[in-house]
Amino acid sequence: MCLSQDGLLPYSPLKRQTRCIPATRLKVTSMRLKGKRALVTGAAQGIGRGCALELARAGADVVINDRDDSDLARAVVEEIRGLGGRAGFVPGDVFASESCRRVVREAIELLSGLDILVSNPAFSRRGEFLEYDPVLFERTLAGTLTSGFHAAQEVARHFVARGGGGKIVFIASVHARVPYVHSVAYNAAKRGLLAMAETIAAELLPHRINVNCIEPGWIDTPGERRTFGDAAVEQGGKDLPWGRLGTLTDIGKAAVFLCSDDADYVTGTSLLVDGGLALKGATGAVSP
Repeated sequence: MCLSQDGLLPYSPLKRQTRCIPATRLKVTSMRLKGKRALVTGAAQGIGRGCALELARAGADVVINDRDDSDLARAVVEEIRGLGGRAGFVPGDVFASESCRRVVREAIELLSGLDILVSNPAFSRRGEFLEYDPVLFERTLAGTLTSGFHAAQEVARHFVARGGGGKIVFIASVHARVPYVHSVAYNAAKRGLLAMAETIAAELLPHRINVNCIEPGWIDTPGERRTFGDAAVEQGGKDLPWGRLGTLTDIGKAAVFLCSDDADYVTGTSLLVDGGLALKGATGAVSP
């Protein structure tokens, strides 16, 4: 492979002297998370599970959380252990402040510290705005937005107390920027996550703590299949710009990137992982 001395390809219109660099000398950047300790909330299934497993595949030890002690949660723990990493499970309702903070403290105790938080809890009930129940609206904000505040604050205090550094990732949604009808509370909560993450990132700059969001598009999860049905989900994927739905692995690998040293210079931003769904207006593709 031939590169110019300043790294420009030889066909660049800028004239530079080129030299050949053997492929064996090109450094491949690893995204391994060996030795890192992570907490993933809302991880018994769906996107949370996908993130937990990909973090584990990248070498991290992972504590997962979900509201209840269930077979699904226990299965994720066993999968992580099967990948060779340490794993633990802390049940608890992260929608409530004190329970959420207890979950973080127990995760810290289990792993003797944390380096990563992936905040994934969510609650959503669709309904027309004119008839939407205010109780459901508040519940959705508590589950999707406020729970992220409590978890991130507790984890960030731990990061600062041990000298700084660490990664916080919030799972937002493409619908934070592309509204979807009958989802007023969910859309508002996910949009709030973006603003909250930017603000937290700014305040934690002196401590070198990376704070970012992931905005998944339409992802093939058990919840989506329960909501829309298998046939609608499979057809909907074909109608998306990328020709398929996103997978749990797609989101998990994005989380690995943001939690790795490869993203050391990335903070206060949001990563769209949506196969072009946010661009659907330009392509004529439909939203779920």
